[in-house]
This record gives sequence, C-alpha cells and structure tokens, in this order.
Amino acid sequence: MPDKQNAPKLSVIVACHNVQDYALNTLRSLVRNAGPATEFLLVDDHSTDATAELIGRALPGLPGGRLLAHETNRGISAARNTGIEAARGEYLTFLDGDDWYAPGYLDRLVAAIDRLGVDFVRTDHVQATGRNREVVRAPARRREAVLDPREGILPANAKTMVDYPFVWAGIYHRRVFDEGLRFDERLRTAEDRVFGWQLHLRARSFAAVGLFGVFYRRGVGTSLTQITDARQLDFLPAHEQIMAEVRADRDAERLLPKIVRTYCAMIAFHVGNASRYEAQAARRLRQEAAAALRRMPAGLLDQTLTAMGDRGRVLRRLVGRTTRKAAA
Repeated sequence: MPDKQNAPKLSVIVACHNVQDYALNTLRSLVRNAGPATEFLLVDDHSTDATAELIGRALPGLPGGRLLAHETNRGISAARNTGIEAARGEYLTFLDGDDWYAPGYLDRLVAAIDRLGVDFVRTDHVQATGRNREVVRAPARRREAVLDPREGILPANAKTMVDYPFVWAGIYHRRVFDEGLRFDERLRTAEDRVFGWQLHLRARSFAAVGLFGVFYRRGVGTSLTQITDARQLDFLPAHEQIMAEVRADRDAERLLPKIVRTYCAMIAFHVGNASRYEAQAARRLRQEAAAALRRMPAGLLDQTLTAMGDRGRVLRRLVGRTTRKAAA
C-alpha cells in the first residue's frame, strides 16, 4: 500500500507501444492536465520506434511523470498491470499512448468520483477519426446516481455498460485493484471485455457521468483493432472466460442470457468480417466459433439466435443447427 500522506490523488497509466507519430500530442495533453495530486506512469511496452526516446525527452517537463519500460513486448494487458503495480494514487485511470485528454479533464474526473463516492465512474468519450469528432455516450440508464454494478449488465437485449469496453473512459478506486482485479495477460485483444465484466460482477457501486474529455483515436494502423491475424481471435477465449464466471455466479440464471447474446453478437461480427482476416485465421475463426456455439445452453442459444434475425440465421448455418420450427 502506498504512503497515504505522500501519495498522489490520481495515477494515470499510459500504455505505449510504437506510437511515435502520436506520442507528442499525448504527452502535451498530459502536461495540460498535470498537477501536484497527479502522477503519470508511462509504460513503454518495448517499442521498436522512437516512442521511448520521445517519452524520455518529455519527462522533465511533465510533473509527476515516470517511465516504466518492458524489456520485451508483453502486450497491453501487461503494460496496464505494470502501471497498476506501480500506482500510488487513491484513484487510477488509463490512457492509450495514441489518445489524448482535453485540458482540465482529469480534475473534473477526480471531482466526479469524489462527489459520488463509488468504486468506479464511467464517462462518455470523443471518437476522433481523422478530422472528424463524434461524442460516444456511455450506455447507462441513469447518470449522476450511485448504482449497483450488476444492474449495469442488464437487460440482455439492449446495449449496456458491459458493451462499452473502453477502460480509459472511466476512473477506478484503488480498492478494486487491491482486491485482485487485473487485466488478463494471456489475451492480446478483447482483454477490456473481460475486465469490464469482472468489474461489474465484483465491484459494489458505480456511476456514469456526462463528462467527455478523453479523445479516442480511430483508424490508427498500429492499433490492435486493425490487425487481421490470429490475435483477433482472442475474443473467443475472452468470452469463454466470461461465460465460465457467469455460470459460476450467484446470479447465473439472470445474467446468462446477456453473455450468450453478447458472445453471439461478437461471433456474428467477426464471421461477417472473416474475409479481412488471413486465411488460416479465418478458418480457425469458423471452426472455433462453431464449437463455442455448440457449448452454449441449447435452449437459450435457440432463443437468442431467433431474436438476432439475419445474424442469427448466419450463426445457425455456421453451427449446423436448425430452428425447432424448421425441423418440424
């Protein structure tokens, strides 16, 4: 535990890997949010470009800034976990190395969680695609209210907080990490999905606020969202992990329809984009997705695929199932 008397109020964990084209913009935004109560933990995940050098040059002008370097490339989950282990703040938040903050955003973020007294607060964000800007709202049913995190999971047939996997669009009390929550380092993608579900299953309280000052850069060539190889398939073990936790949960009966619906939607999305993937990855996707569907509760899967319409019919063909009506 950090020394409370000398600890900062907020730890900002910035995961960086080969972001030399964006690092200066990110670093400038940190400087505009710096203050005596904030520390910045810049975790370089063994970049092979000038990222670490740019961070090193900027550190003298960034109050509270520290560089933490990985000797090998370990992935974004490990970078975030390195930051969590080093963090001294009462609160933690995250930023990716190619994204940035509006001036004064972090002060408003801390004020929100101080005011609400919850385990975590989720915010809106701004999606930046080239010169275009779009506000993306967190799908909370109520704002500025203390809520049960489990109520943020449901209903099953609507977009909810577990479908908003942007871990940097929020702030977290350190007690959720002191109780063991970490990012799964086995996952190269979809680690944020597991984190979000575990957060909503394990935390005691949360809130959503109408605050947007974190800018998410879309369409970056080095982003993991742009890859076309087998790393994209990590959404499968990620959702298997969530399924296992939900099945073992005290509210399994209530929550299973949601994770089955979410998992099916993710499979449909990836199968629909299979032509973009490398041939071997596309074959693995179809095989492993069909096996995943067959492992789901049969009755619940049938209901889910029926409700999904055209996407459900695609998945039925994939798994080789027919509806009861068709079979009759």
